[in-house]
Amino acid sequence: MSEILEEKIQSVIDSISEVNHDAEKKTKDYIASLAMPPGSLGQLEKIASKLSAITGRVKNKISKKRICVFCADNGVAHQGVSSAPISVTAKQAVNMTKALTGMSSIAAYFNCQLQVVDVGIATAYDCKEIFNRNIMKGTNDISLEAAMSVEDCQKAILVGIDFAYLAKKDGIDILGSGEMGIANTTTSTAVLAALTSSPVEEITGRGGGLTDAALENKIKVIKKALAVNNVKSAKSITEILARVGGLDIAALCGFFLGAAATRIPVVIDGYISAIAALCAYRMSSKAVSYFFPSHLSKEKGYLLAVNEMSLSPYLHLDMRLGEGSGCPLAFNIIEAATAFVSGMATFENANINDDYLKEIRAAGDF
Repeated sequence: MSEILEEKIQSVIDSISEVNHDAEKKTKDYIASLAMPPGSLGQLEKIASKLSAITGRVKNKISKKRICVFCADNGVAHQGVSSAPISVTAKQAVNMTKALTGMSSIAAYFNCQLQVVDVGIATAYDCKEIFNRNIMKGTNDISLEAAMSVEDCQKAILVGIDFAYLAKKDGIDILGSGEMGIANTTTSTAVLAALTSSPVEEITGRGGGLTDAALENKIKVIKKALAVNNVKSAKSITEILARVGGLDIAALCGFFLGAAATRIPVVIDGYISAIAALCAYRMSSKAVSYFFPSHLSKEKGYLLAVNEMSLSPYLHLDMRLGEGSGCPLAFNIIEAATAFVSGMATFENANINDDYLKEIRAAGDF
């Protein structure tokens, strides 16, 4: 069974194609003709060009926006690595469907569609609006044993892929990535340590809020998990995720792969989302061309993850909520990039002689 699942995942990876660099160049050239000093819209210009590389069009419009939130519990929560009890995962998953959480209230305000997916919630809930794709009732405690089997990890990756493909079927223009799972900064940090061999002390943050003593305990638990599960012997990203990851991270990894395979731009939220994106990038370097970062997470390991993918967050707002909260904000930034390309006048249309910019353009210092 595991071999069949792996073949399905690999077929998706193999289907990820290069972006359209010709369209990207046409957009850059068109932006250069717009009535403004070269490079004056900074990152918005780069966003517009990157989006064109995905769509193949110079002028784009974003109408249908969707955030997918993958929810799962983590057995390592019982080791005191989080300030919240595991019951919060299920309660907040339900609250998301009612637009009562931080992310979902912002998403509702900006008319973003929201899908909440249960891939491993441990406690019972009553909510028909949640997509039930539960693989197991929370993972095992990674400080004692592997989080899950490789097969269960593959199933979670495929759940994420399925929701990206569903978005394509539904005509979604842009996707956002979200998660909900108590103790998932612990599992994310364990995965990041396994991927990069970084010292655990240097990349472990306080998550939802920990005292100094609790932070020290979290570091010890992660170190133990890496040793118990012998992550250095893991031969694949899937094995790393199965040993010290979480079902939410695995599903998000698949979601990023699926978005790239279906050529849908996808926004990375914060820390957990960035680790999942890094896993997808390690599985297919082409996938990163479809990723758009949102905000700078306050978690220590965030920059390590996005720097490896040569990405830089657009927003610095001291955010550390997770859930996908950065996505509706980033959607608006990306929409602004499409707006100026579609609506701004060229020098010719504005009846402005742009000869005064020849020296600036020749210098290329912008």
